[in-house]
Amino acid sequence: MRYVYIILGVLMLAGVAIFGLSRGDTARLPFAAGTGPNPQLPQPRPTLLPTVLIAPAKGWPQGAKPKPAEGLAVQAYAIGLTHPRMLHVLPNGDVLVAESNGPERPDDGKGVKAWITSLVQRRAGAGPKSPDRITLLRGLKSDGTAELKTAFLENLHSPFGMALVGNDFYVANTDSIVRFPYRDGDTVITAPGTKLADLPAGTINHHWTKDLVASRDGKKLYASIGSNSNVAENGIDKEENRAAVLEVDRVSGQWRVFASGLRNPNGLTWRPGSDELWAVVNERDELGSDLVPDYMTSVKDGAFYGWPYSYFGQHIDTRVAARPDMVAKAIMPDHALGTHVAPLGLAFNDGKLLPQRFASGAFVGEHGSWNRKPRSGYKVVFVPFADGKAQIEHEDVLTGFVDAGGNALGRPVGVAFDKQGALLVADDVGNTIWRVTPSSGQASR
Repeated sequence: MRYVYIILGVLMLAGVAIFGLSRGDTARLPFAAGTGPNPQLPQPRPTLLPTVLIAPAKGWPQGAKPKPAEGLAVQAYAIGLTHPRMLHVLPNGDVLVAESNGPERPDDGKGVKAWITSLVQRRAGAGPKSPDRITLLRGLKSDGTAELKTAFLENLHSPFGMALVGNDFYVANTDSIVRFPYRDGDTVITAPGTKLADLPAGTINHHWTKDLVASRDGKKLYASIGSNSNVAENGIDKEENRAAVLEVDRVSGQWRVFASGLRNPNGLTWRPGSDELWAVVNERDELGSDLVPDYMTSVKDGAFYGWPYSYFGQHIDTRVAARPDMVAKAIMPDHALGTHVAPLGLAFNDGKLLPQRFASGAFVGEHGSWNRKPRSGYKVVFVPFADGKAQIEHEDVLTGFVDAGGNALGRPVGVAFDKQGALLVADDVGNTIWRVTPSSGQASR
């Protein structure tokens, strides 16, 4: 009987946590302290159960939309999608949307924590079965919506990243990179794909998203691979070639680890006017609401960024078996975005459409926290750049994704610029692609 009470007690605690009422750990520092090139890093404050404060997925009421920053306007470009995640704009202006969710992962953690995490994810909007589809959007009607919305590629396997090199269209499924033939103007691909390379996956596949970008000369592809755990609790042997960016030869499919120690990198892109590959990275959980800041960084060939042994340089994570040799190699990322904001999308602005203050810098889609009190993220932010470096003054670009009752009306994921220079934002809870343009008279000059 004693064990029954113990189990009931654990389940009660878990239930309290799931509904966001767990006392857990509340942030004690101003949010801005965890941003910039040198964020303030307090002592870790782990708790018995993870701090849980989600925004339950609700979706947008009829006619509602996010709140844009001053000088900007926002309009739904496409609605009625199913869990849209990443965006890719083709040279002819067509917009591709990966509609996707996680695959079956039967061994992705066991026990009470894993059960809590699973329920949290479902309540936060990650429950629907993956559509495994890429949808094409074309044109612009007078009401601001796409003229055409059609299935471009179907029967994929949790697709995420996309890249086009010449007539070769590449999709990063959760377990492989697949090549398809493409001709300019195609609205559908029915030809079977050819597997270029396997990617780390398996029955755990904790961070399932695999982003993708081609090198400027088209000879290489770069794929982001998230870790198989929060902090190697499944065993370091399960992390081989994970928490990394891989460089893939586009002809042979052979790949190597380009950079490592990146817990969950996404948003791969090139900084305009440079040869720098950049990514946004989701850092580790369960060290408190003030740790660890997620970040954006240039991804350097051969660099190690710390995970799982240390964070933000050489701050040691004592939950992992000590590896001072690895900690000594860890380099600082470029710029902290704040704790637990969950950045997934990254796009540099090199266009002329948006107001002048957005002319040089990066837009970040912040999916939003699940284990921080108070919540963070759930918005799109702009990080200005000067002399090739991110500046500390972030600006909110789209907000209002969480209502007064704490429900998620939407959650931003991928961001991209269309051919006209408008900012596109994929919203996987609102099932919408938003299009951000200047308000009247506010275009860049």
